[in-house]
Amino acid sequence: MEIARPYLLFLGDVPDDLAAKTAYGIVDWRRDWCVGQFRLPGCKADAEIPDMTIAEAVSAGARTMIIGVVNAGGVLPDHWVESIVTAIEAGLDIASGLHMRLGEIEAIAEAAQRCGRQLFDVRHSRERFATGKGTKRSGKRLLTVGTDCSVGKKYAALALEKGMRDAGFDADFRATGQTGIFISGRGVSVDAVVADFISGAAEWLTPAAPDSHWDVVEGQGSLFHPSFAGVTLGLLHGAQPDAFVVCHEPTRTHMRNVQHPLPTIGQVIEATIASGRLTNPAIRCVGICINTEKLDEAEAREICERTATEYGVPASDPVRFGVEGIVARIARDFPAS
Repeated sequence: MEIARPYLLFLGDVPDDLAAKTAYGIVDWRRDWCVGQFRLPGCKADAEIPDMTIAEAVSAGARTMIIGVVNAGGVLPDHWVESIVTAIEAGLDIASGLHMRLGEIEAIAEAAQRCGRQLFDVRHSRERFATGKGTKRSGKRLLTVGTDCSVGKKYAALALEKGMRDAGFDADFRATGQTGIFISGRGVSVDAVVADFISGAAEWLTPAAPDSHWDVVEGQGSLFHPSFAGVTLGLLHGAQPDAFVVCHEPTRTHMRNVQHPLPTIGQVIEATIASGRLTNPAIRCVGICINTEKLDEAEAREICERTATEYGVPASDPVRFGVEGIVARIARDFPAS
């Protein structure tokens, strides 16, 4: 799935910032890919990029309008359809991370066919994946894993890609969720892949590569989450990581949307190594990324230092403090040949 850029971000008339988190993620990591945002009257979110009409965005070079929102059920509201059809008629492709397929809406499908524009439903890959084989392949891979869902695995992977490139590594971010696909322009949303083919999709996403090349794979879910552990395990087996980084949000006591208690970082390290050895016996933990957004500066530094000491690997908030220590650990553990 290759999405043409630059983007116009469509925020609709969402009621708050959280509903526009897809757009915010794109702006955080790929600001230079965005010409502006298009908001309907009453929109309460603002990605802090220029407001544009569709015509202005096309004149500025936009090639794809991204539906940069999330909502319960992943449904596209009826009153957004007119704006989407207008964008298609103006020459834009449309990309959405909602569960509802754009082509299921008659007016959108008809406009796309009539105007020769592409519709991208990034949760629904057009690829047909084989089952995973678990055969060792060349190249190196790093996977972000989590103590829970929504703890920063995508942001950690993106920060690691940037940090590794800055340090001279040949590294590429590999997106496994809808926002990550918008940020990278390619990838596969593994939570929409039929269960038997998740590991195969991860193998497809991270194929054989030169020995010095690193794929930095965006993690999904958690091995300890009763809702999503299956996706996490399939991704772990298919990505076949040489290295992994644990992502953690320290203020939580229970896993998101369920009553199960949060596992410890140590439990996640142990379970990831035990499960990951099936396809890579040499898998190892190289760092811990801690989401300290809810902590003050002193608390954030203290928990990173304490966690690094406890587990014997670098620990940092990748957004607040960077990932230099983790990148240095990767360079130490995997010296260039």
